[in-house]
Amino acid sequence: MNPDILKGYTGFLISYCMALRLVVEAAKPGVSVLSLCEKGDTYIMAETGKVFKKEKEMKKGIAFPTSVSVNNCVCHFSPLKSDPDYTLKDGDLVKIDLGVHVDGFIANVAHSFAVGASKNPITGRKADVIKAAHLCAEAALRLVKPGNQNTQVTEAWNKIAQSFKCSPIEGMLSHQLKQHVIDGEKTIIQNPTDQQRKDHEKAEFEVHEVYAVDVLISTGEGKARDAGLRTTIYKRDPSKQYGLKMKTSRTFFSEVERRFDAMPFTLRAFEDEAKARLGVVECAKHELLQPFSVLHEKEGEFVAQFKFTVLLMANGPHRITNGPFDPELYKSEHEVQDPELRTLLQSSASRKTQKKKKKKVILHSNKEHGSDPKLTGR
Repeated sequence: MNPDILKGYTGFLISYCMALRLVVEAAKPGVSVLSLCEKGDTYIMAETGKVFKKEKEMKKGIAFPTSVSVNNCVCHFSPLKSDPDYTLKDGDLVKIDLGVHVDGFIANVAHSFAVGASKNPITGRKADVIKAAHLCAEAALRLVKPGNQNTQVTEAWNKIAQSFKCSPIEGMLSHQLKQHVIDGEKTIIQNPTDQQRKDHEKAEFEVHEVYAVDVLISTGEGKARDAGLRTTIYKRDPSKQYGLKMKTSRTFFSEVERRFDAMPFTLRAFEDEAKARLGVVECAKHELLQPFSVLHEKEGEFVAQFKFTVLLMANGPHRITNGPFDPELYKSEHEVQDPELRTLLQSSASRKTQKKKKKKVILHSNKEHGSDPKLTGR
């Protein structure tokens, strides 16, 4: 892989790992979602500030603001101090989503768990949806590799979700990542409608590509809706231009361009939240900024999310972000039914393991034929 890319990615691995662990460990009954979001963002900014200090012009920090979406909330809940907060309760199904970047090299991760699961294993529909989402992510890790098609992943996700009587969230996309680009051209779509399936571009995975594989599974119909909560996460759309009329909007937008470029950001990141809330309105109205709306499933349903960043290396996929998942804490009555998918999930995703196995086969073959491994060119 390009040495510059490797340099970028090694710069923030510790930041992402510790940020996710910090938020997961802090997510206990009685803790507010706002405090968790602030904790994750503060840690990321502090830790990324410690790397590449000599590169004064290099931008680094948050690639996706910490969001904590609970139970039937699908994604993007990252409240402001002036917004209604949520206090975690024992048994809540929590989804933590965050991203880190150094010099525009992005690593995203999302992790799901039930509050208090370490004391009492989770059963029922929460266990079903968490297990389904986890296995969808594991299947994707084995399918997102050079030569395979994005449609293969979509079909695998549908089959796995159905095995657990769950549904992938309709139309959600996983994106290719590029330097400074969080939503590259190639995508993987979840549970597409007939029209989305027709419109969605088929693509083949290639060596040295990077993907943020994002799995969102629901116990319900898989239809995410805007429930009317304030949008707090936005992203600059470089393709849009407009002459802003309000001074507050112009000041706000200048700060967005200076601090974040095309990375998603939260209004919480601005010193004066009130002015940020005012300035964002005109910017969003004229599409200078893209909103990440807070989405919900039906009340009473549960949604689980797992997201990881994977580098497509010549010798296999290399997952660089992942959460601390313990399958023993989630007891589902269901399991994957499809024989091919069961075989896929039982196969190793480790590049080292595959390399060792291949080497053993080659040596065994040489021994049988009486040849010297040193003379085979392997």
